[in-house]
Amino acid sequence: MIVFAKQQLLSFYSSLCDQSHTRRASMSSKLEQANLIVKKYMNWSFVGGLIPVPMADVAAVSAVQMKMLSDLATLYDVPFKTHAAKSIIGSLLGAVVPSIAAGGVLATGVKFLPVVGTTIGLLTMPALSVAATYAVGKVFVTHFEAGGTFLDFDPEKVREHFRTEFEASRS
Repeated sequence: MIVFAKQQLLSFYSSLCDQSHTRRASMSSKLEQANLIVKKYMNWSFVGGLIPVPMADVAAVSAVQMKMLSDLATLYDVPFKTHAAKSIIGSLLGAVVPSIAAGGVLATGVKFLPVVGTTIGLLTMPALSVAATYAVGKVFVTHFEAGGTFLDFDPEKVREHFRTEFEASRS
């Protein structure tokens, strides 16, 4: 049963990565590099979501997302602002929390239950982590492509875009 569920999760993850790689020939080199950065950190978020220790998974995924934003900022020659990035990520995730709160809390909180909890957490947290990292990455790539910076980023204006990217990565 666990092996089957793990295979299903890996299959879902592979299809998500394949979707994120679908690019048009007209993409700029910088945009292609940005998409590769997002994909790389989606992989690391998946790994972070597999951490069986409650809340350590959340901390790992948060660190992965911060590093992704740092790399994207470097690619687009945008000064990286740690405090601004943390605040923005929190605000963006707040846009989808009502729809995933139960899943996210359950995914990490259930890990406190011996065996069964760890198994359930291992099946749900990686998918949520990948979806959130994908959405954060895509929103920032769009913002940086338009010439934006951390200082002029308005989470309120991109919440719907973030929610759409998050939901798209989950389907």
